[in-house]
Amino acid sequence: MTDELTRDSFFNGALHIRQQRYGYRFSVDAILLAFYAGLRARHVVLDLGTGCGIIPLILAYRNPKLRIYGIEIQKQLADIASGNVIENSMQERIRILYTDMKEITQKMIAEPIDTVVSNPPYRKICSGRMNPESQKAIARHEIKAKLWDVTETAKQMLAISGRFIVIYPAERATDLLTQMRQSQLEPKFLRPIHSLPDTQARLILAEGIRGGQPGMKIAPPLVIYQKHGEYSSEIREMFQ
Repeated sequence: MTDELTRDSFFNGALHIRQQRYGYRFSVDAILLAFYAGLRARHVVLDLGTGCGIIPLILAYRNPKLRIYGIEIQKQLADIASGNVIENSMQERIRILYTDMKEITQKMIAEPIDTVVSNPPYRKICSGRMNPESQKAIARHEIKAKLWDVTETAKQMLAISGRFIVIYPAERATDLLTQMRQSQLEPKFLRPIHSLPDTQARLILAEGIRGGQPGMKIAPPLVIYQKHGEYSSEIREMFQ
């Protein structure tokens, strides 16, 4: 499998990430989520659908005091994530669990979770051509886990006042916020994310508090690219 992996570096070579060359690969969405979650997380973080482990690795790099659990249902991705943890010598701070998030219990973690993060499958299963067993399809479509599964797992794992932080398509904002409230993860923060300054929001970054009171703040838009195609100054800061 080594020949099928690429090796990318972040933070001037301080962090190394291996991921599949042709399978599911993380995107800037994960970088945005990891940066914001790193500002909000306290002690113990649970990442639902960790993929190659990119979010736990960035969180652990930015905040060495955090302990992070990454949950991944696809064995090949879980193995890659575990390898990335070892390669970056973060075994004492990150634990990867190969399991279905719907089967996670507090006993399996054995310590209180302060923050749950997730970059979940975005797309509903529809009638087009799609291989339901492919790695990309499972990561991008609600095949193995629906939005309900993500928010309900977060509710079960978080204590009262624990944080749930998620990145999701802007066009499904109503679905996300409705489901968060139904799962007792009261939406408290939302930030629209735009590819360019003059385009519609493509994603939203949202935070909810378990058992929180109603009242949500909407932050100014986050723009990913400048007009000439380079990352915006705010995005470049996230890579530093």
